[in-house]
Amino acid sequence: MFQQEQQTIEAKIKDFCAQNEIPLADLSWKPIPFSGEWGISTSFFATAANEARSGKKVAVPQRAQEIAEQIKGEIGSVQGISHIEAVKGYLNLYFETSEYARRVVDEVLASREDFGRGAAKKERVMVEYAQPNVLHSFHIGHYRNTILGEALARLVEFAGYDTIRASYPGDIGLGVITILWAYDKFYKGQEPEGVHERGQWLLKIYAEATAMLEPKENETPEEKAKREAYDAERREMYHKWDVGDPYVRELWRVTREWSLEELRAILAMLDVKMDVWFYESEVDEPSKAIVGELIQRGIAEDERPEGGPVIVKIDEKLGLTREKYRTAVILRSDNTSLYLTKDLALAKVKFEQYKVDRSIYVVDTRQSLHFQQAFKILELWGFKQAEKCFHLAYGFVTLPEGAMSARRGRVVLFKDVADEAVRRVLALETEKIGNIPPGERIQIAQQIGLGALAYSMLSVDNTRDIVFDMDAALSFDGRTGPYIQNAHVRANSILKKSNVESGKLEDLRPATFDYELTPHEIELIEQISRFPAAVEQAANEYRPLVMAAYAYDLANAFHSFYHAVPVLQADDTKTREARLRLVAAAKQVIANALRLLDIQAPEVM
Repeated sequence: MFQQEQQTIEAKIKDFCAQNEIPLADLSWKPIPFSGEWGISTSFFATAANEARSGKKVAVPQRAQEIAEQIKGEIGSVQGISHIEAVKGYLNLYFETSEYARRVVDEVLASREDFGRGAAKKERVMVEYAQPNVLHSFHIGHYRNTILGEALARLVEFAGYDTIRASYPGDIGLGVITILWAYDKFYKGQEPEGVHERGQWLLKIYAEATAMLEPKENETPEEKAKREAYDAERREMYHKWDVGDPYVRELWRVTREWSLEELRAILAMLDVKMDVWFYESEVDEPSKAIVGELIQRGIAEDERPEGGPVIVKIDEKLGLTREKYRTAVILRSDNTSLYLTKDLALAKVKFEQYKVDRSIYVVDTRQSLHFQQAFKILELWGFKQAEKCFHLAYGFVTLPEGAMSARRGRVVLFKDVADEAVRRVLALETEKIGNIPPGERIQIAQQIGLGALAYSMLSVDNTRDIVFDMDAALSFDGRTGPYIQNAHVRANSILKKSNVESGKLEDLRPATFDYELTPHEIELIEQISRFPAAVEQAANEYRPLVMAAYAYDLANAFHSFYHAVPVLQADDTKTREARLRLVAAAKQVIANALRLLDIQAPEVM
């Protein structure tokens, strides 16, 4: 908000340090919370430490304070700055309160949807998420993965990174073939109509096929023979797929498309738009060629002549004396690839074809060692991007009775939860919503229901497990999505009553804040001003939780303001106009924060 003043002061600091041969460290400004005035602060400890490292005999804390005092004397007066302090090695700049409030609000209303957007960065980021195995149905665990990935993609994109969204569905493997075999043998031609119904039907087939193929207690010889015959048929089908049998490949292609249709429908419901689709089946053969290259370059060791696999002794290659990354198998003794083999091939495509600088993998915490090994092998292979690969690990979504299992058919399907969320909202809102047409009511219920689900996932640290409780996820009390959405609705209501319609904020008159601000106004302005920093922090740390927590704090500040501070009934026109602009700014920033969390901001609820 005070970039011009900050740049003027930074120029004076640099000139002073250059003239006095002081090795100035990078200046990093941090906001000073309101304590009668707002301000920003920078430290000179790193600069004093630079002097100490250059050979000068200085005590760093005392020297930092001395530099701060000298610079304070050099700066003099700067328009917009009320006063400057040098305190314990810090230079503190304070702004006139009314001017700070005006600039914060004016910048929001001028920038609108772009308020808080970071400057364009030079790096390209790829976020990989929303990638369930095909021939399964999309369950609540897949939803956690998807909402985490989408929120992160929105955050890094808004922070200024060129961002690519990628999905890497597992479309081959014994689990996929198991469903394909059972469908072909027992259910072909019985598939139901409807995208979601067909996807859920395939999941039931998987559970039934798994039960048929698993050994049972007190199994008779006849039952064992039948089970083993089924298993042989399944594995023969896998072999036929592997060698390109036309019948099996076409059957696989058709059923895979059914599953992908359901996935695309759910992503559309969630407003998730993928830029790139990778498939496990497409990187299988290229991955085997990569193994040959790694052997040739001495990174991998080929033990197949002795009946073993191809391995990479990662710790040994890195020169580590203690076990950390262990030994990774990258090709089995029978020449079949592993997930790790294919992830190496996929990374090569990302880096070379898509020119990705940072690659973020949103995958559950069980794969932590897998990705540590993959990143280190990429580093040994020579890819500089390996150091900027990141595994965004997340905890399991379990049920009160235990872990979910697609093999057992014990899962909570996302579509069922989403439908229940909408049903509950409609039941709650029937009397409150007034004379809104039924079609719009359903749309509002979808916004609120999906908002509740998204926030229930994003407001929990991604490393923590979640025991999925339908009632808790759809609660509208406390730290919830609907609580934040309601702040947006209340702000919209005030503006409508003042005849400032949505999208016409230009109707608001310019206003100043040169009156005594209430504590609620101060807190709301404070929260609004924090939004750009929250965006930057969430993006840099790859933590959507930061934005989820910020959105709640902002909404909470607005609700408090709403209950305590008169806007339309303000004592005078000047105060009323200033508060209307503050309400409009708050509404905009709430909407911006919700959008980054993939939550819609309803106008009424």
